[in-house]
Amino acid sequence: MTSTTKETKVLIIGAGPAGYTAAIYAARANLKPIQALGIQPGGQLMITTDVENYPGFAETIQGPWLMDQMRAQAEHVGTETVEDMITKVDFSARPFKCWGDSGTLYIAETVIIATGAQAKWLEIPSEEKYRGYGVSACATCDGFFFRDKTVAIVGGGNTAVEEAIFLTNFAKHVTLIHRRDSLRAEKIAQDRLFKNSKISVTWNAAVEEILGTDAPPSVTGLRLRDTKTNALSEMPADGLFIAIGHTPMSEIFKDQLKTDSEGYLLAKSNSTATDIPGVFAAGDVQEKVFRQAVTAAGQGCMAALEAERFLNH
Repeated sequence: MTSTTKETKVLIIGAGPAGYTAAIYAARANLKPIQALGIQPGGQLMITTDVENYPGFAETIQGPWLMDQMRAQAEHVGTETVEDMITKVDFSARPFKCWGDSGTLYIAETVIIATGAQAKWLEIPSEEKYRGYGVSACATCDGFFFRDKTVAIVGGGNTAVEEAIFLTNFAKHVTLIHRRDSLRAEKIAQDRLFKNSKISVTWNAAVEEILGTDAPPSVTGLRLRDTKTNALSEMPADGLFIAIGHTPMSEIFKDQLKTDSEGYLLAKSNSTATDIPGVFAAGDVQEKVFRQAVTAAGQGCMAALEAERFLNH
């Protein structure tokens, strides 16, 4: 293991749309940023195959390709990218100290956190097999591909209900699957769900297995387990959306930065500034409403501009 020290005006932690955009803007401001790419450079877009809603591309593009382009652009304008994962931070005094898994100590005048969030999955083998081939954790990203098809969505909170309603814009029919006999979602959202003729609810059920074809991979149905009787049943479906929540990648910051009850970093209104001056948070690690690549990129831009202003003042 190496033991070196790197100093920078801006350290960017994470490498999704927010991190790469922050790197591009910081580099163009001649701040010579260092970007620690983390364990999965590109974030959730690395498991998103077809992207049709990122501005500037008339044809469908691939998520991993888009992330490769963002990284190349960040490096082209002067970002130093490092294949390292930050495992420990000290924000008690400036300059801030961050330690990488490589053994490198990064000393930074400002830090932009863009570590993102991870969708919670069912953690069943068939889910992995069909992820990107009929199984998705983002209805707003992938709903379009299920026009006039039959889909199911798993969950019982606001996200599940809102995405079920959203999917009716495309799908012929949507079945909401919930492991209990009542939803956690807000009453007004539930009312809209129950009034929608294109949605049915399967209560007290858990997805035991996703059924489908191998070549090409395609979802054809679900095997469900009754959570009260353990009886198994099958239902046809062309796709499955998972909406059981997200986990923000904020664990190493929790003791030093303010978070909400779910672990999302808190930023000031109309800003990416956290409660520690000089530390900024952009993208899905602090924004849990929209969860889009374009909104994360916008916040990355904001964070870089705010870091530049902070350094100038």
